[in-house]
Amino acid sequence: MNEDKIIQKLIELDEKIDKLPLQEYVDARFDDVMSTLDAHTKMLERLDQERLFTIERVKRIEDDVQQLKTQLKLA
Repeated sequence: MNEDKIIQKLIELDEKIDKLPLQEYVDARFDDVMSTLDAHTKMLERLDQERLFTIERVKRIEDDVQQLKTQLKLA
C-alpha cells in the first residue's frame, strides 16, 4: 500500500512539473519586463529633465516680471 502512495505521489509531481513554464518562456518574459522598465526609466528621466528646465524657465520669467514691475513702479 505504501508503494502505491509513493507511485501516486510521483505521478502527481510529474504532472505538476509538466505544467511548469519552460525556462525559455520565463527568460523571454523577463526580457520583456526589463525592456519595458528600461523604456519607462528613459521616459521618466526625460520628463524629470523637462521639469527641471521648465522650473528654471519659470524662474527667469518671474525675474523678468519683477524687473518690469519695478520699472513700471508697480512693486
